[in-house]
Amino acid sequence: MPHTHYTTLISAGNLAERLAAAPGSVFIADCRFDLADTEAGEKAYAAGHLPQAHYLHLDRDLSGPKTGTNGRHPLPDRQKLVERLAELGLNQGQQVVAYDAQDGRYAARLWWLLRWLGHDSVALLDGGLAAWQAAGQPLTQDAPAQARGDLKAGAPLAVTVDAQAVERNIGTKERVVLDARAADRYRGENETLDRVGGHIPGARNRFFGENLTPDGRFKPAHTLREEFSAIIPGVAAEHIVLQCGSGVTACHNALAMEVAGLHGAALYPGSWSEWSADPARPVATGPNP
Repeated sequence: MPHTHYTTLISAGNLAERLAAAPGSVFIADCRFDLADTEAGEKAYAAGHLPQAHYLHLDRDLSGPKTGTNGRHPLPDRQKLVERLAELGLNQGQQVVAYDAQDGRYAARLWWLLRWLGHDSVALLDGGLAAWQAAGQPLTQDAPAQARGDLKAGAPLAVTVDAQAVERNIGTKERVVLDARAADRYRGENETLDRVGGHIPGARNRFFGENLTPDGRFKPAHTLREEFSAIIPGVAAEHIVLQCGSGVTACHNALAMEVAGLHGAALYPGSWSEWSADPARPVATGPNP
């Protein structure tokens, strides 16, 4: 019997069933991380993780080298990321399930990156680690089995734009930029991570946390669709550019839009951390237009 192919979200119950029925068919990635303590996720993984889960570190595995002008979490080199995932055992077409314990923000980065590599069999564990434990499912300290996989990069299923395109867009207004940061940072208040507070002129704000219900799961597709459509009325998804502080939580909005059936939004990977690193670039402050 063929396995269901998950491309956005998977419930804890469905993942548990899949692991019981075909344990080797799923590649599980633990993406826990803490910006304030970059070793915390790895320590938490060592203390207990989902069976067969491999740990992927936001800075080492899911980001590339910083130059000081390319943002806090630049995209990794595509081939290096493919090599790392194959080394851990990921195979071409294999179902990937990513999770974290921080509302999906880090797991969504891996979801987006795999789509960027042309791998669409990737889903977020809806509700993350908390949902898995709430379902009575076990954690383990055992290391996962590891045999090299045959993953290869394919044509990207995710679109990116660079700072120059975003800058041109301020004049042309061909696209709408959607900023995933909290509303206070978007307005230019309480900025603690980047050199300058504020947002890209013309950008609108959709805090990624609004994609979730109070229990940490994603809202239903129709609700997400209504909410995104209210912020960007009449704008097709392929005319949206997603950004955040460093290109991580914008992936959460990308996933929410996919769940909502709004396909084709682009990611500006450098995001505010890259944009604000150049003092010549314009900055806006204040609430949503």
